[in-house]
Amino acid sequence: MEWFTDLFTMQFLTALLSIVVIDLVLAGDNAIVIALAARNLPPHLQKKAIIWGTVGAVVVRSAMTVGVVWLLKIPGLLLIGGAALVWIAYKLLSDDGNGDEHGAGATTLVGAMKTIIIADAVMGVDNVLAVAGAAHGSFLLVVLGLLISIPIVVWGSSLVLKLMSRFPSIIFAGAGVLAFTAVKMIVSEPLVKAFFDSNALAYYGLFVVVVGGVLGAGYLVQKRRAPATAAQ
Repeated sequence: MEWFTDLFTMQFLTALLSIVVIDLVLAGDNAIVIALAARNLPPHLQKKAIIWGTVGAVVVRSAMTVGVVWLLKIPGLLLIGGAALVWIAYKLLSDDGNGDEHGAGATTLVGAMKTIIIADAVMGVDNVLAVAGAAHGSFLLVVLGLLISIPIVVWGSSLVLKLMSRFPSIIFAGAGVLAFTAVKMIVSEPLVKAFFDSNALAYYGLFVVVVGGVLGAGYLVQKRRAPATAAQ
């Protein structure tokens, strides 16, 4: 029962508060990707996608935190994750949910959850490192922090989803945030970090090229699709 008494120590509570703050600060990205992935679902499935997608993401992130030491040994992890997130951001922006029930803009519950969990796992690398540091090796702290943050993510996703249905332009803002997150991961990769730290033009230029490219490509796809949608 020693672990139970540890729950009420100041050290444990301080660490838990730190983890909750980290999760909440980074919850915005989670809310955006969940809302984007669920936006093409029928209304009666959107809430299920938000809840189960969040639960699935928490399970994956908890497992990643346990294996953080192993993850740190993978060369190019942030670089590969960032590149994958760029593609996810583009697909979430350009997909209209037609023709691919398992794509980024899927129209099925399973397809949406798949996108949510994969995107969150990719984005969660930085979060996992921060949480692992604050937890000092305590898996209980990690799980408690994530459980406390779940209602915030679910509420935030529901709010973003409602705003998207009312103001479609928010979809572009959401994709832009994901693309920005992807670039932050790429420039933080140890293999290329020294280069970007010493080259401001390349550092800021990559943000402009990637974010602008994702938004521009998504806009062109939606514009090209507009006549066909209007005809239908």
